[in-house]
Amino acid sequence: MTIKVRARAMVRYVPILDWGKRYDRDALTSDLVAAVIVTIMLIPQSLAYALLAGLPAEMGLYASILPLVAYAVFGTSRALAVGPVAVVSLMTAAAIGNLGLTSTAEIAAAAITLAFLSGLILFAMGVFRLGFMANFLSHPVIAGFITASGILIATSQIKHILGVSASGQTLPELVHSLVSHLGQVNLPTLVIGVAATGFLFWVRKGLKPRLLALGLVPRLADLLAKAGPVAAVAVTTLATWGLGLTEHGVKIVGDIPRGLPPLTLPSFDLALWGSLVGSAVLISIIGFVESVSVAQTLAAKKRQRIDPDQELIGLGASNIAAAVSGGYPVTGGFARSVVNFDAGAETPAAGAFTAIGIALAALALTPLIYFLPVATLAATIIVAVLSLVDFSILKRAWSYSKGDFAAVAATILLTLGFGVEIGVSAGVLLSILLYLYRSSRPHIAEVGLVPGTEHFRNINRHRVLTDPRLLTIRIDENLYFANARFLEDYLLNRVVPDCGLMEVVLMCSAVNQIDLSALESLEAINERLKAMGIRLHLSEVKGPVMDRLQRSNFLEEMTGQVFLSQYAAMMALAPVGAAAPDEIDT
Repeated sequence: MTIKVRARAMVRYVPILDWGKRYDRDALTSDLVAAVIVTIMLIPQSLAYALLAGLPAEMGLYASILPLVAYAVFGTSRALAVGPVAVVSLMTAAAIGNLGLTSTAEIAAAAITLAFLSGLILFAMGVFRLGFMANFLSHPVIAGFITASGILIATSQIKHILGVSASGQTLPELVHSLVSHLGQVNLPTLVIGVAATGFLFWVRKGLKPRLLALGLVPRLADLLAKAGPVAAVAVTTLATWGLGLTEHGVKIVGDIPRGLPPLTLPSFDLALWGSLVGSAVLISIIGFVESVSVAQTLAAKKRQRIDPDQELIGLGASNIAAAVSGGYPVTGGFARSVVNFDAGAETPAAGAFTAIGIALAALALTPLIYFLPVATLAATIIVAVLSLVDFSILKRAWSYSKGDFAAVAATILLTLGFGVEIGVSAGVLLSILLYLYRSSRPHIAEVGLVPGTEHFRNINRHRVLTDPRLLTIRIDENLYFANARFLEDYLLNRVVPDCGLMEVVLMCSAVNQIDLSALESLEAINERLKAMGIRLHLSEVKGPVMDRLQRSNFLEEMTGQVFLSQYAAMMALAPVGAAAPDEIDT
């Protein structure tokens, strides 16, 4: 029995032991095809996102090798493609930028340490099953943060398109710096950047339909369309080399070390850890939320499931793998995961095969991209991140909930105006405050009996039966410290003017928890009503809530009873035969 328990535990923490037993030739073929397509897409993206993070280009390749293998071993999603992504790259740049480092070696070491810290945080969250913490970020706030990040990222790359040396961490800083450097625009760089951007936008929307119209099979047309960034890289690299554009001020990637990722270790400087731990927490949470959202969406399409807590372990292992192989923080990317899924990936092995493809590129192709213009990589980033910008979330939030709209708008404005870390921190805080505000003012309804039934509904919405001697209040929220006083004030304000009232029933069908603060409020309500000659009753109390109440003296001191149903309470306290229909019907 012990051996079986240990075996199940191993499978739970190392999912490859489960799906690996059923791996067959068909799955191998599908995974290889998907790996080829994702590899073609990932090579230019890896270089570009390293540039976005302010790191040497090779670190993007390094972050796309061993982390993918680690996720294949520990991850649960069959289609998630792990690697550098735009938002995490921007957050990495912001985190390292706050350190004031100037040496390339120090910056690289800080990025490696950041990946290691992020990996430890994610791994620990997975082991202790803390995946629920990501729920503190509401979806509208996440959408607002990603939209603002997309704008920041695209704006930050315009300097490479123009060939100027602008700087800044916020939108006002970036725009001011770009405007002040417009007189230094490099014309060859501008031509390359604009041409590459236009070509990549066309490839994204127009190339595949054109290829299909020419008679190509869908799989080949899709492969060629995904290879658009590679074509842009090849053409602009050849043009820069052949025309000698470096002599005209066109910035290039330059020398990229050839070979597999080196074995690296994070810095164990406690001062550096203290400076980076806050950023590591934010990167971990944002990366996890983005990754698990994509993984769950793709898994649902094939009626599969993922384990969010195990995803934390898989992403944690991936980031630790990035730290020991010269990379920087990684997570599951939306665009490449969708490509991986559409290309037919059957298992996480597709990620491992992609890692092999990236490793071969690091071994053989790096000398070929010496003359790759930085403007081309900037164009790749701009085209990729503009798909993240979604202002429709503002319209949807405004029409549905003004509170959500305020949270989304504030997140966007704070991210654009003060940077990504303040933006995402504000998003977390706003999500929590919004929840506390809503739950502190719970919906409370006075209800009556729907004629001919045993159902109770809001007297302001339905024609119901009531009795002047009986007041029934339905509480549509858990009772805890933030809303206990609100219920107390509401109930007493309702009861005091009503001289004919004799019975009050709290209908608790929607109450799943009553904490100590709320219990004290119930005790206060009971005493106040008793002084007025009114009895307090409860109905439809759930088992776990009753268990807690029975551990206190409240039920013994309560002046009334606990009824199994609200109908039973009304029959006992105010028989329907004596009731008159309420004429309100809205």
